[in-house]
Amino acid sequence: MANFDQLSAAQIAAGVRAGDFSATEVARASLDAVDAREPQVQAFLEVSADLALKAAERTDQARARGEELGPLAGVPCAFKDNMHLVGTHTTCASRMLENYESTFTATCVQRMLDAGATPIGKANMDEFAFGSSTESSAFHRTNNPWDTTRVPGGSSGGSAAAVASGEVTVSLGSDTGGSIRQPASLCGVVGMKPTYGAVSRYGVVAFGSSLDQVGPFGRRVEDVALAMNALVSPGRDPFDSTSQDCPIDFLEHLEDPIAGKRVGIVPQLMEVQGLTDEVRDAVNGAARALEDQGAQVVEVDLPNIASAISAYYVIAPCEAFSNLARFDGVRYGYQEQGCATLAEQTSLSRAHGFGEEAKRRQMLGAYLLSSGVYDTYYYPAQQVRTLITQDYERAYEKCDVILMPAAPRTAFKFGELSDPTQMYASDMFTISNNIVGNGGVSVPLGLGRDSGLPVSAQLQGPAFRDRMLLQFARSIERAYDASGIVAPDFAGKGGDLA
Repeated sequence: MANFDQLSAAQIAAGVRAGDFSATEVARASLDAVDAREPQVQAFLEVSADLALKAAERTDQARARGEELGPLAGVPCAFKDNMHLVGTHTTCASRMLENYESTFTATCVQRMLDAGATPIGKANMDEFAFGSSTESSAFHRTNNPWDTTRVPGGSSGGSAAAVASGEVTVSLGSDTGGSIRQPASLCGVVGMKPTYGAVSRYGVVAFGSSLDQVGPFGRRVEDVALAMNALVSPGRDPFDSTSQDCPIDFLEHLEDPIAGKRVGIVPQLMEVQGLTDEVRDAVNGAARALEDQGAQVVEVDLPNIASAISAYYVIAPCEAFSNLARFDGVRYGYQEQGCATLAEQTSLSRAHGFGEEAKRRQMLGAYLLSSGVYDTYYYPAQQVRTLITQDYERAYEKCDVILMPAAPRTAFKFGELSDPTQMYASDMFTISNNIVGNGGVSVPLGLGRDSGLPVSAQLQGPAFRDRMLLQFARSIERAYDASGIVAPDFAGKGGDLA
């Protein structure tokens, strides 16, 4: 007997194509792993067993007919619960959408299914993606598989934890200010935020429309590359006006050497308050590992990056306020009953349907967009965005990628960061990349020397150079041999393949 979570996405797809095991067997193994591990992890809001088994059966029938199978044939996949999938609820982890059933399927989800992936279920998240710990979910918290007393990160915490615990092989999350890369770091998996526009967002409930991007999680860089191939094929999505053609094979050049390429280090980022010594030392070790493979490490400057969080927490709440205005109990969402007027009904529906963090961000956005305030905050924030973008452009004249932490520390305990501003600082190393729209990837560096918990490095690169980021990530992965690991308390629990 072998455990399916020991296999990569490529190995599962190859095994299904060769007939070593069926997609149905893999689906059942994944569902068994969910049954065994979910009581401790709580990564899912909804397990779609019927959809999974039907999709796996279609894959097996296609093989029996001699048809060519997709690159993700039979690979178990989870989707963040802000992504529509017919046959499931899409709640955004909010009481506001608790009973909402998807009437269509998001493009990113459909492309994974078209590539042969098996939909295991919808993953937990911070409510409407507002958070960095998955504690703001209206339904339950998700636990970090490496230590269930600690957070998995957020807002895509369920997607990261489902991969880290071996319940699924790959998953999709969304990243508005670090919501893929930060939980990937805390859970010890690979997580990629592609360049803005590389992946369609049609059918993904919007948070910040100029910031949001969909990307994959996997235990290996190769798994993420396979998922990216599915997400960018067959090209631009006409239903998303920001979608771009990305005719790239992310597996091509994945194993190429990085000798002669330049890795940028930003000295001021390695000395910021809140960065722990074990994370700093681990990232410096990653720089040395890249040097050992022939890369040149150079210092670069991002002089305005300290203003990124301030700019983000003006721009993002304004966009959130606009996007969430539709959830009023009339057009969408929870509807308060027994109200005398429509105004009262709308007010109470929103007051009782949204959680505290969702209300906090919308109220902030409403204030920032109000007359007399807009010119003081919103317009200058957009000017800062331009300055940060220009800083990155100048930095990439000196280097191919920039190496920095993905998160300032390893996973923290539940309730440890009760002050919202402390929580916001969890994304101090990721937000700037959303501000400018470039790609970024978090890659594991093993376990921290002090905490014994996963620690990661982040690679950032110029727009639409995402394949190169994965090439560097693979170089780090080879040096550390830290990916492909299921959290030890969950390895071997359920999920056997005959």
